[in-house]
Amino acid sequence: MEAPDGLPLPQRNWAMLAIGLAVAMSVLDSAIANVALPTIARDLRATPADSVWVVNAYQLVITVLLLPLASLGEIVGYRRIYRTGLVIFTLASLACALSNSLLVLTLARVLQGVGAAGVLSINSALVRFIYPGRLLGRGIGIVALVVAVSAAIGPTVAAGILSVASWPWLFAINVPTGVATLVAARALPRTPRAARRFDSPSALLNAFFFGLLIIAIDSVGHGERPLYTVVAFAGAAVSGVALVARQLKQASPLLPVDLLRIPLFALSIATSVCSFTAQMLAYVAIPFYFQTVLGRTDVATGLLMTPWPVTAAMTAPIAGRLADRYPAGILGLIGLLIFGAGLTLLALLPHAPGDANVVWRMALCGAGFGLFQSPNNRAILGSAPRERSGGASGMLGTARLVGQTTGAALVALMFGLFGARASLWALGVAAGVSLVAGAVSATRLIQTRGAEG
Repeated sequence: MEAPDGLPLPQRNWAMLAIGLAVAMSVLDSAIANVALPTIARDLRATPADSVWVVNAYQLVITVLLLPLASLGEIVGYRRIYRTGLVIFTLASLACALSNSLLVLTLARVLQGVGAAGVLSINSALVRFIYPGRLLGRGIGIVALVVAVSAAIGPTVAAGILSVASWPWLFAINVPTGVATLVAARALPRTPRAARRFDSPSALLNAFFFGLLIIAIDSVGHGERPLYTVVAFAGAAVSGVALVARQLKQASPLLPVDLLRIPLFALSIATSVCSFTAQMLAYVAIPFYFQTVLGRTDVATGLLMTPWPVTAAMTAPIAGRLADRYPAGILGLIGLLIFGAGLTLLALLPHAPGDANVVWRMALCGAGFGLFQSPNNRAILGSAPRERSGGASGMLGTARLVGQTTGAALVALMFGLFGARASLWALGVAAGVSLVAGAVSATRLIQTRGAEG
């Protein structure tokens, strides 16, 4: 039975355990697959280019399904979508572990992406029903902590498993974890259901729009033929216009144009897209910067990158608590200014810096990003009506993925344009984009003062 304003203890703790475990698995599976790609390609006798689909298929499916599954969650209940996603993810993980060809593994990863989308599309909406409104920032901070820690330890977990076992165990480990998470998921709250039908045509248009948009952005970065890129962008534009036109006629649209009319929500989404673009620009460029410009080894690069996710993980729950007391506009501005300063200082490192000189700059980046993320996510959720929490949650995840895809594509484009100096250019652009995000965040103070109840 749904609590009127959050769940009582200890049910709240069990529900957050289910949220944390499922989100951790979804994030970890993206990171560990990247690390294992060379091994997978060799064992399955696939080319490196073909093996990339093991990662891309997973990410693309998640992107196109976030909003449709969030909308479906409002209709059938977030708990049902979450638990179904968990079951699909767990079974797909077993299929991944048993795959004997790249085709089978890729198809299993598509199915795994469907399950992960079920988890990621509405986890934030569930947090809104798990925690009382006055503690919402605390719950959002815990999820941000889980995401940061999972992203940080993903490569280490993958390396540890591969040192003692073959790559299928990277996926097999999800099976017992998934079963345990399903047990904990019994504590998830039952949420109100919307009295409307699922809009299948909008879901199809959404898939075309975001799928083609991601493909088009990626093609720019990787230097695909101009005709290919133009066709992809044109297809995204046509399907996007058709999608928006259809949504404008609906009271609770799948693409939440109704929520985008709320100034705080729209500005928070814009801040999220810009900040994650900057984050991915920097995070993809930094390994190349450390190795080609600063002359560090692979191992040293991995160690020097660790302070970023560690400080982000430390800052996220603190920022979540602050978000329950202070406006996201000011917290986001401060965090993004710190983030931008860290990126600028990284780009201005001397020719042969000591490790300590690098570490504190990376820590500054992580602390700034951690201070921004939890309050911004709280603003996105808190500014939406409670019955539209699913649309807000789906849009939150979509903004993150679009920003990260754009950032990664921009790095690839810069490598094509600037060669060996591309990593420095990427850091500079990332710093500039983070300042733009900070400016957008500050705009919330002007237009929506006092609106973040």
